[in-house]
Amino acid sequence: MKDTILYGDCRETLKQFDEKARMCVTSPPYYGLRDYGGEQSQIGQEQTPEEFIDELVKVFREVRNVLTDDGTCWVNLGDSYYNYRPGKGQAYPKQTVSKTKQDLPDKVSKRGNKLEGYKEKDLIGIPWMFAFAMRKDGWYLRQDIIWHKPNPMPESVRDRCTKAHEYIFLFSKNKNYYYDNEAIKEPARDWGTRDRTKGKYHNPGTGLSPHTGLSKSYPTKNKRSVWSVTNKPYRDAHFATYPPDLIEPCILAGSQKGDIVLDPFMGSGTTAMVAKSLGRYYNGCELHEDYSNLIDKRVSLKTATNNPLSDLIAQS
Repeated sequence: MKDTILYGDCRETLKQFDEKARMCVTSPPYYGLRDYGGEQSQIGQEQTPEEFIDELVKVFREVRNVLTDDGTCWVNLGDSYYNYRPGKGQAYPKQTVSKTKQDLPDKVSKRGNKLEGYKEKDLIGIPWMFAFAMRKDGWYLRQDIIWHKPNPMPESVRDRCTKAHEYIFLFSKNKNYYYDNEAIKEPARDWGTRDRTKGKYHNPGTGLSPHTGLSKSYPTKNKRSVWSVTNKPYRDAHFATYPPDLIEPCILAGSQKGDIVLDPFMGSGTTAMVAKSLGRYYNGCELHEDYSNLIDKRVSLKTATNNPLSDLIAQS
């Protein structure tokens, strides 16, 4: 089963895949941000952050079952602020998103009880709660990657900084796993070469001091863990699309051409589109079959025209 999207609750539909994926890359629904349509089973509308984390762990337990032994899982997850209004009987998380038509939730669930252990205006810490829960469940927590947003959503806050980052966590199924370091190396600044006759370094024209211990220049360097990627909303999609540029290095590092890339929260099909553009297959799950035409449209941009990823992003 390849290039297949199964519609329904991913905690059940993931069990139907009969071929192993090399990697998973996804962005689950954020806690309390949006009601996607009233289904009782939807993730993100739990009464407490702990219940939300528990449900996510169940999903990724099923993901682990359909990954190869050397597979990895890359998860983008944002945080929430706790907001409780005494006297009104309402407690609900508050996301740092813009109040535009595209980003404003249709409905935020209101919870009638004050949550124990949380104070008004607390940053809940959802991403790290999730990361530690995944580790406890058997995943190897390999890295936290910072998604730096050069164009963050504006916030009308005066007692803290504007939120301009989210996390991507890299998990592996086992101690040894597939990771193509060369596929995502970055261009390196020329620090110069060593003059062995004088024991010094030369940096023609830069005026910069080189790193010690280098004997020659290198054109590339290991990719750093802070990724600056601009938000690029897709006008036809639901509000929570993540940028194709964000997951491209994940797919390049975590898989080879011909591998299957899995996304249990397929949404508008960004993962499928990028996977196909890079010569991979995709499999995924999506709760709402209403997105099927949108996903087919985005994937067909690649399969029909064979455009590079940059062109696909422009068309989006």
